[in-house]
Amino acid sequence: MLCVRRPHWVPIAALVLASAFSGCTQFPELDAVQTPGLEDAPYPKLLPMDELLKGPEPRATIEQIGQVTGRVAGLRARAARLQAQSVGPVGIDQRIKRLRQKAAALREQ
Repeated sequence: MLCVRRPHWVPIAALVLASAFSGCTQFPELDAVQTPGLEDAPYPKLLPMDELLKGPEPRATIEQIGQVTGRVAGLRARAARLQAQSVGPVGIDQRIKRLRQKAAALREQ
């Protein structure tokens, strides 16, 4: 069997050509995306973190607390249902059996 070897410089030349062509990519105009009047707007005031954290404590309304409490109760009920289901080998065996039955039914069609 005749084995023809390519020169070792071929992969290097391909890499050089690929990098040269990637430098020719056109990028979109980023300045056109800028909001009008933003160039003349003053910079925002920078504050130390300690000063930002001194603000009033956030407070939730009774309505928000009720929504979160209801959601928590729903999630706990769902978790209890999922934990009650059989996850062990018996459940997996039943699922495999059902999938094989579905596959057999599809083959018959």
